[in-house]
Amino acid sequence: MVEQDKDSIEEHVVSALENPVRLSDYAGGQFTSIPSRKGMKKAIDQGRVLCDGKTAKTATLLHGGEQLSLLANPAVDHLPQVDLKLRILWEDDAMAILYKPAGILVSGNKRFTVRNALRNNLQPSSAKDALQLPEPAHRLDYDTTGCLLVGKTAAALMHLNKALAQGSITKTYLCVCQGLLPERGSIEKPIDGKEARTHFRRLAWQKSERFEQLNLVAVQLETGRTHQIRKHFSGMGCPLLADAQYGTPGKILQGKSIYLHAYQLQLAHPITQEPIKVSAPPPKKFRRLFPEAINELAIPIL
Repeated sequence: MVEQDKDSIEEHVVSALENPVRLSDYAGGQFTSIPSRKGMKKAIDQGRVLCDGKTAKTATLLHGGEQLSLLANPAVDHLPQVDLKLRILWEDDAMAILYKPAGILVSGNKRFTVRNALRNNLQPSSAKDALQLPEPAHRLDYDTTGCLLVGKTAAALMHLNKALAQGSITKTYLCVCQGLLPERGSIEKPIDGKEARTHFRRLAWQKSERFEQLNLVAVQLETGRTHQIRKHFSGMGCPLLADAQYGTPGKILQGKSIYLHAYQLQLAHPITQEPIKVSAPPPKKFRRLFPEAINELAIPIL
């Protein structure tokens, strides 16, 4: 039985080895709370890994039978905590889905981020591999609203990241774009040299003296490139309303955040595999433009 160091969050006994192995080559993937090799190297460099009770180095040689201890990251306790009330759409011990408001970064070097507000909004996980700080599994742009996935345990975050990379999580967005748009279609145009596929369906439209036509559109992404929706719709001459970066000069709605909303997530629970389907109500500005369509909103599979 492994005797746990009083300050450790995880313990591991090195398996039998035919030849000595450096700690940095062995430790990746051995601790559930830090599944990546890169993350483990950082933890070792921070002095958070003990070998038989002594601080280990990346070059520490393992022969088999050693007890490795992973210590808590004290830096987490000193991270800024933001007093921001977030709307929680779904939560259990492993993960959460929350409503990201406009005008805030998901994460980054700024103090005022969603990530720094998570501890004040989510219930602590009781799982053995609970993360010291819940982590967003993906990002939404600064002004984009809607569903944001958060991992509360190492296993859940790892499975969510894998599912996002494989495209097995269905993400449905709502946007308002300008110009003459077909009723439905797909856009397959590389972004930054990588394949990118966007599928869309027009839910409602109205004539506009300034923008020719405004369209309420449901969008599903087959890939997840940076600014994919914004770039794809701009590329076909139908930029998103109020998109200052990719919009048409002279036709950019001033004083408004972009009309892009992460409306719905459909996924298998990362631990139980139970199906989850969560929707986030669109902001009022969508309702003002398309009140009937928003009131009757039922996004079909594209």
